[in-house]
Amino acid sequence: MISATSAGRAMRQPEGEAEPAAEPPSSDPDDRSPGALTLDFTLPVEAAERLARLPFLQACRTDRARPAAAEIVWLDTADGALAAAGLAVAAPKRGPRQLVRTLPGATAPWHPGMPPEAVRRLGAEEIPGEAGEGPLVAVAAFTGRRLAFRLALPDGAVGGVLLTGRLRSVAAEKPVARLSLTGAHPALLAAAQGIAAAVPLLPPLACLAEEGRALATGTEPRPHRLGPPDTSEAGSVEDAFLRATGHLLEVIRQQSARIRHGGGPEGVHQTRVALRRLRSVLRVFRAATDGAPLRALDTRFREVLSVLGPARDWDVFLGGIGRQVSEAFPDEKRIASLLRGAEGRRHAAYEAVLAMLGAPAWRMLLIDATGTFLARPWRDGATVEALAALDAPVEAFGRSILERRWSRLRRAGEDFEELSAEALHELRLDGKRLRYAAEVFAPLFGAKAGRRFLRRVAALQEGLGIANDAAVARGLAHSLVVPGQAGRLWAVGVIEGWCEARVAGHRGDAFAAWERLSGKDRFWTGN
Repeated sequence: MISATSAGRAMRQPEGEAEPAAEPPSSDPDDRSPGALTLDFTLPVEAAERLARLPFLQACRTDRARPAAAEIVWLDTADGALAAAGLAVAAPKRGPRQLVRTLPGATAPWHPGMPPEAVRRLGAEEIPGEAGEGPLVAVAAFTGRRLAFRLALPDGAVGGVLLTGRLRSVAAEKPVARLSLTGAHPALLAAAQGIAAAVPLLPPLACLAEEGRALATGTEPRPHRLGPPDTSEAGSVEDAFLRATGHLLEVIRQQSARIRHGGGPEGVHQTRVALRRLRSVLRVFRAATDGAPLRALDTRFREVLSVLGPARDWDVFLGGIGRQVSEAFPDEKRIASLLRGAEGRRHAAYEAVLAMLGAPAWRMLLIDATGTFLARPWRDGATVEALAALDAPVEAFGRSILERRWSRLRRAGEDFEELSAEALHELRLDGKRLRYAAEVFAPLFGAKAGRRFLRRVAALQEGLGIANDAAVARGLAHSLVVPGQAGRLWAVGVIEGWCEARVAGHRGDAFAAWERLSGKDRFWTGN
């Protein structure tokens, strides 16, 4: 059962999700300076329990504080009125109640590791207006230990707060650990990198309050971000870039956490989509934000895609043409043997993906990318003209990009019915580049402005993608040929014939989609 003894007390959150101590330990001035940042991380409890013994921390730590008891209770109405608004009342063991935001606003800036927003303090018995008439009840609670420490690094001081314990609701409980780091940007990133090199330190998928709500309701925590970015409230070119990159980096974190054996294809698929969208944003805004740091990140993102690619290819093969052929020949042992071989290849591909996601390099990439976008290195040494371009309204910038990509697509599609397979493949890629750019800028022109355009570009991609999928499937099938096994060779022939028939049956789809995509759909022109 959840104790409600702390329900009338609350918390402030200057240190991410950490509950403040009665007398917070003094810290070096640098870690709480006006320019200080706070990033929240999650890590396995067993890793948290040995955190203080890490050589990196022992070499940098400047204090020997002992852990203290910690307790936080989260409150809501019985019908979840606050949760529906992405809010909760937090009541720790010490301090006043506080209304906290458990989900970021749909159009608010976001990046991985951002602490939950403290909306305002509340009186001891105050019920926030967002809760209606109340009353408030305890939904979930954290009980455990809180360890505050300080690190001295070459770039400055960093304050850390580690929470370890159990998250509890009436129906369930689970172990949790959270680490909040606060300091000036270079020192904070160095601390996160030093810890992540030794333990699985990652931005959390949800704040503790949201995890507690999910535990209490038997549902999954709601993600901070999914899908394409919302730039509708961006005030400048740079603001739109940061909103898009922060959003997509969070989506990559969310979707990659779903990848597992037997977990279905969506985790790999959506992680690849988010990575491609992010790489597209880097290219779209290159005129304003180009530089070695972003180019280096782009290279690392491309390497991740190269690992995800085979897993996605086998998912598509087995869930598409492989499944269709299996259903058409349910008793054919040669087909079954080929598909068992494909399952083995998919398993190996997923093993490679999971090994990548479990390695320090993956954690470093997420931390480095977050740090790079927060540091804004494109401003270093920028000219007055370059700075003015960053601060300029984003609508004109978006129109220029979209018009250029639209013109390229239309030129590439001239004489559509005469295009070779290679030219159609390039046209598909041009359509994908235009679609990703349109997803970024469409929110600037109104909620409904780009919907028809995006649907029609997507239809073109789908029509052109059938031939590409068939070509990939043929290549995968051939890779399963085993010398001396005539049955495998026969099954590959069936796959090839099926691919040819599928392409022939949909040959007109791409042309029909091309004909429907007209200049009148260009939402950015204002026509």
